[in-house]
Amino acid sequence: MASTAKFWRDQESRYNLEGTHCSNCGGFFFPPRLVCPNCRRKGSVTPYQFKGRGTVVTYTTVYQAPRHNNRQVPYTLAIIELDEGTRMLSEVICEPGKISTGMRVRAVFRKLGEEGERGIIYYGTKFVPA
Repeated sequence: MASTAKFWRDQESRYNLEGTHCSNCGGFFFPPRLVCPNCRRKGSVTPYQFKGRGTVVTYTTVYQAPRHNNRQVPYTLAIIELDEGTRMLSEVICEPGKISTGMRVRAVFRKLGEEGERGIIYYGTKFVPA
C-alpha cells in the first residue's frame, strides 16, 4: 500500500502518456519533470502529450515471474525510443519470437496490475507492433 500515494500522483502521466518538453533546449522527458535536467533554471518546461509511436531499442523476455506476481509468462519488456526522442521502459504485447530491435511499436492502454485480491486495479501504457 505504500505505493498508493505515488500511484495517484503519477496517474495523469501514466494514463495519458504525458511528459514534459523544454522549449529552451528542445528536450522531451518521460516521466514528466518539473525542471529541465539540461537547462536547469534557464529551461521552460511545459506539459507534452506524446504521440505514442516509437522504436524498440532493446528488449528482454521474462519466462519466470516472481512468486508474488500473478502475471502470465512469458512477457517482453523493452526500452522504447519514442519518436520525440525520449526513451521509456514498457511491456510489448506480442509473441516473444516476433519482437526485434528496430521494430516499430505504438502505445495502447492496458491493465498493468492490481494491489492484492481486492485492491486497486491500475492501468497504463503498453506497446504493440505498429
